[in-house]
Amino acid sequence: MEHLVRRAVETIYQRHGEPLYLDELAEDAMVSKFHFLRLFSRVTGVTPGRFLGAVRLQEAKRLLLTSSLNVADISAQVGYSSTGTFTRRFTKSVGLSPTEYRRLTRQGWSVPSTARAGCRPRAAGVGQGAAVAGRAHAEGELHSKIYVGVFESAIVQGPAVSWDVIGHGEPFTLTGVPAGTWFVHAVANSSCAPAAPLLDHAADPPVLGATVGPVVLGPGSTTRVDLTLRPLGWARPPILLALPSLEPFATVA
Repeated sequence: MEHLVRRAVETIYQRHGEPLYLDELAEDAMVSKFHFLRLFSRVTGVTPGRFLGAVRLQEAKRLLLTSSLNVADISAQVGYSSTGTFTRRFTKSVGLSPTEYRRLTRQGWSVPSTARAGCRPRAAGVGQGAAVAGRAHAEGELHSKIYVGVFESAIVQGPAVSWDVIGHGEPFTLTGVPAGTWFVHAVANSSCAPAAPLLDHAADPPVLGATVGPVVLGPGSTTRVDLTLRPLGWARPPILLALPSLEPFATVA
């Protein structure tokens, strides 16, 4: 049944600028919409609607980088009827407004620290913060440091509640995470490139990623999470967040 989800994902990428409805995707897969929703969510980790939203914002990022279209035109081209709604969703997910994103990319990705990784992490109550500890490494060659963070969403979008940039195979401890249900994401460049914020998986250089979740964290707890980064496959939603610059390694242990 996975091939049905893959076909739906291809449809989303091909028709992201059009109105797309669950009934239509389910009918194309020739299953009930309830069965299709469960199947799609199990394979991709998100609902079709959230996947579509991520693809639309990914395409908006691409157009901001490669075209001279204004924000209103880009908003309409990727399927938004309201420029204001598009701008709010872009800013929340990417951590920068569309205008800031375009300006900073044209300045060589000189992203200010206040804009990186969704700005300031949310604070937990005194004595209530949970922690996530572990290691992150990649299958195959890795040529950048690894961004690892705790997020509300199965999609890498802002803000992170706690994050760090670590070396290949190094331990990490992310503290101050409020009790609740979270996703732990790790992302890195898979080929040598100048230090720059990571792009989505349609960009160059290629990106490796790993996700563990949902993870339920209790007050004051420490949870072990180890992540193995692999090339992002077709079922992985696009990376939306403007991540911090990752210095390339001279060698990889």
